Amino acid sequence: MAQSARAVVCRELNKPVVVESITVDPPQRGEVMVKLGACGVCHSDLSATNGTIPLPPPLVLGHEAAGEVVAVGEGVTGLALGDHVISSFIYMCGKCRFCSMGRPVLCVDQGKALTTLPDGTLRTRDAQGKPLNIFSGCGVMAEYATLHVDNVVKIDPRIPFDRAALVGCAVTTGVGAVFNTARVVPGASVAVFGCGGGGLNGIQGAAIAGAVRIVAIDSMESKLELAKKFGATDALLAKPGEDLTKPLKKLTGGGADYAFECVGSGELAAAAYKAIGRGGVAVVVGVAKPGDSTAVRTMTLPFEEKTLTGSYFGSCVPRIDFPRMLGLYMQGKLKLDELITRRYSIDEAPQAFADLESGKNARGVIVF
Repeated sequence: MAQSARAVVCRELNKPVVVESITVDPPQRGEVMVKLGACGVCHSDLSATNGTIPLPPPLVLGHEAAGEVVAVGEGVTGLALGDHVISSFIYMCGKCRFCSMGRPVLCVDQGKALTTLPDGTLRTRDAQGKPLNIFSGCGVMAEYATLHVDNVVKIDPRIPFDRAALVGCAVTTGVGAVFNTARVVPGASVAVFGCGGGGLNGIQGAAIAGAVRIVAIDSMESKLELAKKFGATDALLAKPGEDLTKPLKKLTGGGADYAFECVGSGELAAAAYKAIGRGGVAVVVGVAKPGDSTAVRTMTLPFEEKTLTGSYFGSCVPRIDFPRMLGLYMQGKLKLDELITRRYSIDEAPQAFADLESGKNARGVIVF
């Protein structure tokens, strides 16, 4: 049966989000309904509210969440009532060459679930009965959501929802960029540009991987202090117009082995590339605006064998990486508790987005 729920909705671009009552229809074939326990407030959600990520309103926000399965559609065999799950915002067809290669983040059918479920339909309606789009196949910043089974991953029920939710985006994006994309090796030097959710997880991923020098770069002193708690060995305060290449190269003995841009800026991506040494790898993790671009000295590519690459969702395979991340958490090696700066009620969602935009939080989490 349909379920009434309160949800965080983007009604108009560049306007505050609103909290409203919606109707969530029951799951159809290959789908499950989830009662959400917690949802992270991610910069990607903010980007959807200002048009950086072009997802048309009205849009139920949220893609980084955890909850409990409360209804199961026809044909679902891998999930049962009461299972705890994390949402995954990438759609995996399981058949294309990228899925077959173990790179589902590059699935050729990715666009199938940008604002709807994979079959192009919606299970969300507003109080007037009009359909509501959902963020990247999820729309989980709500008390209930109906998702395709390919967009959920079963997890250990011992893990609290507010911590588990973070693995649905921030943790996997940052740690995965280190583990899967760059494949940081023990003893390496690492520079991380931007110490928000993705950057902090890149830092702790580098620490877990065995990097011996991890340089955090941010424009806020408070975030640099937090970065040290996640494993940064050094911190550089970024000031407008300042070139940090020289101090970075001094700290890393001629240039970092790896650099991660975690803000979403073409200028910072160029700075990350400039900061790496010979044979180094610069990874762009942040999502820049569509018109942004990055300039590099082309000659350095062949002569110095430097690499500039991207990492989408930590180049992850959710069914493998989510449990792996949570396993590290259970072993005390991955910090999840420390990532949560503040917990919000759903009524406080507008404040959560304002705090995110102002840079107050490492991660804000809405707890239902």
